[in-house]
Amino acid sequence: MKIISWNVNGVRAVVKKEFFKSLDELEWDVLCLQETKAQDEEVAAALAPFGDYHCVFNSAIKKGYSGTAVISKPPLESHSLDIGIPEFDQEGRVICVTFPSFYLVNVYVPNSGQKLDRLEYRQAWDNAFLNYLKNLETTKPVLVCGDFNVAHRPIDLKNDKTNYNKTAGYTQIEIDGMDNYLQQGWVDTFRTLYPDTVSYTYWSYRFKARERNTGWRIDYFLLSKSLLPKLKEVEILSDIYGSDHCPLRLVLD
Repeated sequence: MKIISWNVNGVRAVVKKEFFKSLDELEWDVLCLQETKAQDEEVAAALAPFGDYHCVFNSAIKKGYSGTAVISKPPLESHSLDIGIPEFDQEGRVICVTFPSFYLVNVYVPNSGQKLDRLEYRQAWDNAFLNYLKNLETTKPVLVCGDFNVAHRPIDLKNDKTNYNKTAGYTQIEIDGMDNYLQQGWVDTFRTLYPDTVSYTYWSYRFKARERNTGWRIDYFLLSKSLLPKLKEVEILSDIYGSDHCPLRLVLD
């Protein structure tokens, strides 16, 4: 199974670029999108070429904000939205779809804000989401993908020293949050396969960041350790444009 994860920074905007052409050139079975920034009916309209596939959308109550989508060519056994905690279930951030041998969770983790004004909320979110994943794992293994809004280690961003504890996505609280996922048994698939490779998934639109490759690796595929023997490949597809993030593709046996 080939799974693509992509923060599209607005699905209605990205489909006006080379979105469908880029995906046509890739082999994929499941497509997980984050930051759709549209209501369900708007996402469905933007993704109309995928209308024959199995589509699940989760939109924020606030219009034009956050949101996730899953498009699957194989049939789904079931799906669910959100994590069951009202405080965290207003922004369309989580979709879980069920396949015969694992759960696939698509997530758009909250950003801590330019002035770190949402850092406390983000810390509570990380704890709640980890508990949600652990509960799922009692039934079957879990593969979780999406924008986690954190660079885990210095290798995962260009300017680690100037950003540490000053910039959303690289505070110790957020780093600890990612540590907790890994300590509780999830595996950072890209870093497992490529421990020393510098590769980014997000670049600011400012300061020619992508041209200069001044980036961050904040998008991940994490999986339950029991799925690790099935992991064949994880790719960061940095040559695909259309968003301030690039897509990732994971291949499972």
